[in-house]
Amino acid sequence: MTKVAITDYTFDSLDVEKEILEPLGCEIASGQCKTPEQLIELTADADCIIAQFAPVNSDVVEAMNRAKVIVRYGIGVDNVALDKAREKNIPVCNVPDYCVDEVADHTLAFILASTRQVFSNSQFVRSGKWGLAVPLASMKTLRDMTVGVIGFGRIGREVCQRLLPFKAKILVYDPGVSDEDVKESGFHPRNLSELLTQSDLVTLHCPSNAQTQRIMNRKTINQMKAGSILINLGRGDLVETEALIEALESGHLGGVALDVFDPEPVPADSPLLRMDNVIVASHIASASVRAVRTLRETAANIVVRAIRGEPLPNIVNGVKA
Repeated sequence: MTKVAITDYTFDSLDVEKEILEPLGCEIASGQCKTPEQLIELTADADCIIAQFAPVNSDVVEAMNRAKVIVRYGIGVDNVALDKAREKNIPVCNVPDYCVDEVADHTLAFILASTRQVFSNSQFVRSGKWGLAVPLASMKTLRDMTVGVIGFGRIGREVCQRLLPFKAKILVYDPGVSDEDVKESGFHPRNLSELLTQSDLVTLHCPSNAQTQRIMNRKTINQMKAGSILINLGRGDLVETEALIEALESGHLGGVALDVFDPEPVPADSPLLRMDNVIVASHIASASVRAVRTLRETAANIVVRAIRGEPLPNIVNGVKA
């Protein structure tokens, strides 16, 4: 019998996965693993592994004796030891088409909430007051703003398209995309320094890897315009948390909206949770009924292909399937 280990999940049940995999004779072993020790116990003898947020580190992958594939529920794969999996010839697959519209929509919601001070004004009225809750200069209009988009992949492109009707000037930084591609799409390519110094609002849509982790650090945050806004729906470790807090406390940043954190979950005593100009959510931008169904079906069907010895889609660690 083929053992499929599902390391962790945020769904009510695994009915979708069971519907696809059990008719093939698969045994589904699941957990809510949070430590390498728990993961090793669950996955060491598994034929296929599906992981969501669990830390599938080098020790965990090294202990895998039978794995044909590791599938990530989602786009990012920063919680999986890609190099170790490649060393052991285990393909790692993701689901790159998942939640593109959802995250792009949520980004626009964060941008509008930040520029129009939606939460501050709502809380003002709820407290029994009436009028404008913030200084007039805090009420911004997108057509008067320059928006910098870091990362021009599927989600970054959709964010740019959603911003077009608001008539903002849109700058793009992505070293993996040619200037010609950006221009042909109707936007303005910039290097990172130019984007940061010229933008009134910066939104992050790049993956987490060695090149992008802490891309927003003390130096780069200080390059941003005084009073500008930072949006992050990518990965928490794209931003140096201490530097972000410092910039907010000093007033250098006018506002922040975060769906992701470093560490995650955000600690209950984090200053970010006490700041009126910070919007927070619990890594939920990808959520919708359609998106979650697509995610789960796609992950399970990648496992089906691995069991059948068929070519695997979306291999992110360079292993030839």
